Amino acid sequence: MNSPWKTDRWFTSAWNHSPEVKASLHFPERIRIHDVTLRDGEQQTGIVFRRQDKVAIAKKLAEAGVHRIEAGMPAVSGEDEAAIKDIVALGLPSEIFSFARCMPADVKLAKECGVKGIITEIPSSDHIIKNAYGKTMDWAIKSSIETTLAAKEAGLYTVFFTIDSTRSDPDRLMDLIERVATEGHMDSLTLADSFGGCTPEAIGVAVRKLKQRFAKPIEIHCHEDFGLGVANTIAALANGASVAHLTVTGTGERAGNVPLEDTVMALRCLYDIDVGIKTEMFYELSKLVQRLAGFQVPPNRPIIGDWLYYIESGVVSMFHRRCKQVEPLEYIPFAPAMVGRPGVDIALGKGSGQANVEEHLERRGMQVTPQQVDAILARVKQLSIEKKALLTGAEFDQIVSTVLERTPAAVS
Repeated sequence: MNSPWKTDRWFTSAWNHSPEVKASLHFPERIRIHDVTLRDGEQQTGIVFRRQDKVAIAKKLAEAGVHRIEAGMPAVSGEDEAAIKDIVALGLPSEIFSFARCMPADVKLAKECGVKGIITEIPSSDHIIKNAYGKTMDWAIKSSIETTLAAKEAGLYTVFFTIDSTRSDPDRLMDLIERVATEGHMDSLTLADSFGGCTPEAIGVAVRKLKQRFAKPIEIHCHEDFGLGVANTIAALANGASVAHLTVTGTGERAGNVPLEDTVMALRCLYDIDVGIKTEMFYELSKLVQRLAGFQVPPNRPIIGDWLYYIESGVVSMFHRRCKQVEPLEYIPFAPAMVGRPGVDIALGKGSGQANVEEHLERRGMQVTPQQVDAILARVKQLSIEKKALLTGAEFDQIVSTVLERTPAAVS
């Protein structure tokens, strides 16, 4: 079988491609990935990327084929400014952008760094303008017009970014954008679900309305506060947005930005959309960012978690052993190699069954009786309970040795 849901690399649901579902999808011909790890990702509490860290991450992002890299905000510090200049000087195939407040001074800094474009932000909801900034909507409009015109004069591709879009009054948001589009300048517009409080259905409606009113590309920037960031991002793309703002492994403020790995893999395996990213680099890229950021993700983290393809369950181990030669994707939705991971492995622990023990005995070239398998399994379970952890190879060898000493009829 060769179909969008069943290939030699993934096995997902045919339901995704039913006529009724496909009729509701309106993806653009080209989707671009705008990575914000070096700016919004670094805003995760406790993360600090030094100059050399940012350069290393940017190189790896470009190697993976990321279309645009938001290299940082030069106004933050001299070191951030220097890092952006370093990244620009590399001549990477990715387009390099920087982030700017709606202030002409920030535009000047961006221009001096040599970036191709800027993301320039302004709060867009009346309440956040008043309560968080102590300003008025008139201030937001005036600042946006002044800054975007400065960006146009500087020759920078200008992405107008409306903070807190999804908690704004829709008409007020549209009016703000209209003023900037007609009196200022924008090459594209970012819809920002800054606090993750929107649903995929509402995001889809918002994108359609923006496209109807403004003849500009729409970009989508979401957060994961309710765990809907990937779904919201894909909903925006499915309704015509053409650029997704993502971070490596979902780094970012609070619950994080939308993870690069999850979004790109969902597009590829669930929607049959190839955005041109080398997914085989995802594990390596994630490990680099985790190491430089000084954090670790849970081992069951989607796409890049260390234990995703490590089976403890006895039933599932049996399932995998029976299918691995006939249909290796019967147990997993996509091949681990697709994201730079080794194949499925079988662990030894409390939840193990006979299949786990048989697997590890086969690797050692050992044959034992069914009774000995049961005896070994009982000891594996007991030791795992005592340790509250999986067994090591050495511990398994010791158990096997002890059991075989007590039942010497085994053949080895």
